[in-house]
Amino acid sequence: METKENILEPLLERVEEYGKTSFELIKLKSADKAADVASTIFSRLVLIPAVMLFVVTLNIACALWLGDILGKVYYGFLIIAGVYAVVCFILYFSFPKIKAKASSFIITQILK
Repeated sequence: METKENILEPLLERVEEYGKTSFELIKLKSADKAADVASTIFSRLVLIPAVMLFVVTLNIACALWLGDILGKVYYGFLIIAGVYAVVCFILYFSFPKIKAKASSFIITQILK
């Protein structure tokens, strides 16, 4: 008849192996999420300057075009500035909703 120690020893080895495997799986999942987040941030950082350059050039063109239509160049720039003031005003008051949606999206991506 086997002793209790002989019966428990294989069980303890399996539990130890399970713990090591679970820890390794958590490390790999964390590395995958970190790589996903880092690649997303990097791709956005590459894209943002190009988009910003396009937007600035488009705004200058629109301001000059509106100024040409209205007779004074600075009228076009004032109108574009006014549009941006309205956009900033709207964004300022909708910031809590935007923040909540962004937080929800990030949490969903991490737990996915």
